Amino acid sequence: MKTLKRKERRQFPRIEHYLPLNVSANGYDFVTTTKNISCIGTYCHIDKYVPPFTKIAVKMILPTVSKDTTVNNKVECKGVIVRSENDERGGFNVAIFFNGINESQRKKISQYLNQLLP
Repeated sequence: MKTLKRKERRQFPRIEHYLPLNVSANGYDFVTTTKNISCIGTYCHIDKYVPPFTKIAVKMILPTVSKDTTVNNKVECKGVIVRSENDERGGFNVAIFFNGINESQRKKISQYLNQLLP
């Protein structure tokens, strides 16, 4: 059987990558790790159920290598949970869309992700 490779249709492809992340929602602060990330969102695990369409705040530090120096770029943006799924091991896997991110913050994420590509 022949397997067809599907072309990535996303404008901003996701990269499977683990990166520390702080998420604040409904008065709760979660320290978590991304499972994948793109310039417009991320997928991660949190301990408490937060329903879809909940507005959140996201903070992350991106260690970006420039020439021979590593710069820790701080990114802060607003987001919304677009999907929340039970994790059989406990907690919830949530998909977050960055709906309140300015272009300079998006560019920091893009630069970080570009250094991870082969």
